[in-house]
Amino acid sequence: MLIRQFTESDWPQVWEIVRAVVRAADTFTYDPALTEQQARAIWLEAPPGETVVAVDGDEVLGTAKVGPNKPGPGSHVATASFMVAPVSRGRGVGTALCRFALEWAKQHGYAGMQFNAVAESNKSAVAIYERLGFSVVGTVPGAFAHPVEGRVGLHIMYADLS
Repeated sequence: MLIRQFTESDWPQVWEIVRAVVRAADTFTYDPALTEQQARAIWLEAPPGETVVAVDGDEVLGTAKVGPNKPGPGSHVATASFMVAPVSRGRGVGTALCRFALEWAKQHGYAGMQFNAVAESNKSAVAIYERLGFSVVGTVPGAFAHPVEGRVGLHIMYADLS
């Protein structure tokens, strides 16, 4: 598996991943009716951020976006989001993308990385993040409407990069 910068020719496969993840409505707070145009606007990061793909040959296994969490006085803290193709889950793609994002943030001088909305029901992602040094610093109770589990909390997670 190789993680590299997104190129325009990756978009059809990235869109398939984004569409599948968002329509499942069980991990991201994006509208399940998200259009392709809206997805491009949300997922493709402008500098100083970056969008990357994890590939095996020509197959896109997953994608991530990284950049500052907030502008101005909060711009020293990074954030990232990850999506893995349903058929590629359980193969370490999410872990590799998260490791990439942490290294990217360190190389770009960020003091920490913050995830603003991790569904507490997304236990595999929470476990990966904790294994890679993140802590839950707060949880908004019932802030995520999971399609099966009902309202669950949204974690705010943080990793210090200093």
